[in-house]
Amino acid sequence: MIFGADAKKYRAAIIGHTKHGDYGHGLDVLFNGRENIEVVAVADPDADGRAKAKERCRALRDYADYRELVAKERPQLVSVAMRWTDRHHAICKAALEAGAHIFVEKPFTTTLAEADDLLAIAKSKRLKIAVAHQMRLAPAIQLLKQRLSEGLIGDLLQIRAHGKQDARAGGEDMLVLGTHLFDLMRLLAGDPAWCTAQIRHQGREATRADARKAAENIGPILGDEIEAQFAFPNGVHGSFTSRGRNRQTAGHWGIEIAGSSGALRILADIVPRIFVRRGVEWSDAGGKTEWERFQVPTPGKDGTGAANARLVDDWLGAIESDREPTCSGEAGMKAIEMVMAVYQAGLIGARVSLPLKDRRHPLQTDVAL
Repeated sequence: MIFGADAKKYRAAIIGHTKHGDYGHGLDVLFNGRENIEVVAVADPDADGRAKAKERCRALRDYADYRELVAKERPQLVSVAMRWTDRHHAICKAALEAGAHIFVEKPFTTTLAEADDLLAIAKSKRLKIAVAHQMRLAPAIQLLKQRLSEGLIGDLLQIRAHGKQDARAGGEDMLVLGTHLFDLMRLLAGDPAWCTAQIRHQGREATRADARKAAENIGPILGDEIEAQFAFPNGVHGSFTSRGRNRQTAGHWGIEIAGSSGALRILADIVPRIFVRRGVEWSDAGGKTEWERFQVPTPGKDGTGAANARLVDDWLGAIESDREPTCSGEAGMKAIEMVMAVYQAGLIGARVSLPLKDRRHPLQTDVAL
């Protein structure tokens, strides 16, 4: 990337909605402090929220309608900041068609068909999409990926993920937090080949009639308990669990990885923490397990701002070198695809192959099972 006097000056915009999903995890101030980016405008239908957002992101102008913003300002960079996923497709599409590269809050879209549409537009216009899966670019995760390839815990055997399993346990937990975990599972193990799942609702097998809306408009969700299994390359088995009854014993949300000579535990967060276990010693007194902190020589800065800055640096680098961002739209789509595979497999009670052929949402009533 080129910085300083020779850096390209980008025109950027922020799109959010104070009453409908706010501005995500720091995506309203994504461009602050960057000399090569000028925030020309912010869009928010809520007048009070718009005024506050304009001040926060230091925008030159503000609009009630994002469509008017992209038409008049023609920004080169757009942060689609609202958390409400059902708005993402329309806003991203308008920005892409106006010629802007986009940075979008996760989950990327509500359906695979929407994601496919945006990816196709971006490809045709040579525009870059980045999705806010910040953990993928955390220094600890990047180093872990390298160390795993060097045999840190031997051959990779299993990846077990679980969400926060709080009041959102089940489908909402899987979509809000599980997409982060699915993104990391793919990063470390590759693309899954198939999925099986059991979805329960109020103590019984869930049906599509049990689908409901989440607290935020992230698309329909199903189940208060989910157990899903995935087959990854090289015989690696993966699983995802979200059950409220499991919260007390499961601990911090994240991923546990089993290898042929050790294990890892990733405590998921904007700054993930990683621990390594070399083995277990058993005696008549029980098992003795020693976990050591996975040390990162250059851990980088902590916090949401620093995590977002890494994604923006990579996104701008991708734009300037015409490559895909590390946290790409394609990766964002595939995290959603794992969610949809869980729903498909759970509803039919059988294994489903990935990539999914049906790109509609499995909880839509017009989708045949």
